[in-house]
Amino acid sequence: MEIITCIAIGVAGGILSGLMGVGGGIVLIPLMVIFLHMGQHQAQGTSLAIIMLSFVSMFVYYKKGHVNLTVAALIGIGFIIGGLIGAHFATSIPEHALKKIFAVLMIVVAVKMLVFK
Repeated sequence: MEIITCIAIGVAGGILSGLMGVGGGIVLIPLMVIFLHMGQHQAQGTSLAIIMLSFVSMFVYYKKGHVNLTVAALIGIGFIIGGLIGAHFATSIPEHALKKIFAVLMIVVAVKMLVFK
């Protein structure tokens, strides 16, 4: 593992996360798979660990009045439940299949964002 590569991936993910609210799944996972040669399971698990650190950029939005804490808390409850369920399923799916599922999800989201209002 190269320290500079890890930091560069973090900077890219941090910039996009702060700028557009994305980072973990959209940026960090593919970069860790490609440049750090991580398996899909390890990249997804590592990305989830990094999400906890996004508090710093969220605080900037909060200070400017752009965070609805009630909605965040309610979605957070669902996120915890869904995360537990999803993690159990993901860790039982073969890595090659999980990588394909992840790629299809990214394509579907990209097409939806480009085509629909």
